[in-house]
Amino acid sequence: QFRQSFRAGGAMPELPEVEVTRRGIAPALTGHAVAGVIARVPALRYPLPPDLGALLAGRRLTSVARRGKYLLLDFGDGRLLIHLGMSGSLRLVTADAPAAKHDHLDLLFDQGDRPLILRLRDPRRFGAVLWLEGNAEAHPLLKVLGIEPLTEEFDAVWLKRELTGLKAAIKPTLMDSHRVVGIGNIYASESLFRAGIDPRRAAGGVSLKRLEELVPAIK
Repeated sequence: QFRQSFRAGGAMPELPEVEVTRRGIAPALTGHAVAGVIARVPALRYPLPPDLGALLAGRRLTSVARRGKYLLLDFGDGRLLIHLGMSGSLRLVTADAPAAKHDHLDLLFDQGDRPLILRLRDPRRFGAVLWLEGNAEAHPLLKVLGIEPLTEEFDAVWLKRELTGLKAAIKPTLMDSHRVVGIGNIYASESLFRAGIDPRRAAGGVSLKRLEELVPAIK
């Protein structure tokens, strides 16, 4: 039986886990159309779109993107936003794979003689599945997000400018998703340790030289 999971169990999904999920989903499903939807619960953190089956039927997935910890499945004139919450994961399974207790949503993709299901498992039901039309970046969940740390734009010069004048400690400042997305507690701690920066130090007082060490440590 073909079964593939894109998240290690245990910890809350962070940006790296979500990015690994994106990279696993994209090549397997991009270009294929949705043949069916099975929703086994009416809501996760928010209500599921009640007409999701009719909405997605026949739509072809054009790309899979990530913004912060959110996955964005692009279907041309709309995007399906998925957040894994505290305990969620996405798996690719064959169409005959039985659903387990916490498998709340299936998206069946038509792939000829070997259709695949994108299956959302979320024991604590803190995740989210929303349908977005128009400019997705303007959605309230996305428009408040800061810069992506894995981009070229996130460099020491940008970070120095962003931190200038801040008296708050550097560690919680890095964890502020309104400034930089996806730097959770463990990543902030490890990155600061590698760069030789005291996590209690005022963010505005960190030198450009130290930030030049911090940025690659974060990445």
